[in-house]
Amino acid sequence: MDAFSVSLANGLNETDMKLGRECAIAGTFAGFQFLMPMLGWVCVHTLVEKFTAFQRFIPWIALALLAWIGGSMLREGLRGGEAAEEPSGVGFGALMVQGVATSIDALSVGFTIAEYDFHAALACSLIIAAVTFGICMGGLRIGRAAGTRLSGKASILGGAILIFIGLEIFLKGVL
Repeated sequence: MDAFSVSLANGLNETDMKLGRECAIAGTFAGFQFLMPMLGWVCVHTLVEKFTAFQRFIPWIALALLAWIGGSMLREGLRGGEAAEEPSGVGFGALMVQGVATSIDALSVGFTIAEYDFHAALACSLIIAAVTFGICMGGLRIGRAAGTRLSGKASILGGAILIFIGLEIFLKGVL
């Protein structure tokens, strides 16, 4: 759902997005959602003690990354950055940060599937990736439609959504 919300924000920010770009964004989120559980599974089988200590920092990292991106979108929206002829959209670096921030909590999924053999863990991660891809495509489409109607305020709303998601991940992880 975090990846859906961030996709929604990206769709709000880039209302003229083409299908190839939508697939690239949804594919990025799906890729990270695939990678993180597999990474968690591998860590349990190799570096358990080190990643157990790292797990408590996951909410802090997600909050910092999404607050940074969301804050940038808010500043751009408040300054009237969308008045330009060509909407900016999310860049490659920001997309990578969003991918990590929305999937870092999926690292713990890898800890929970540690008793599975490699093929079962791979199948679970592929299912997670496929569902994430579909959900993100829907979020991008909904965001694009709403962004067209919201015109100049889409970047502000998108930034606020990212900050809210960062806070939600943080509070869920800390409490």
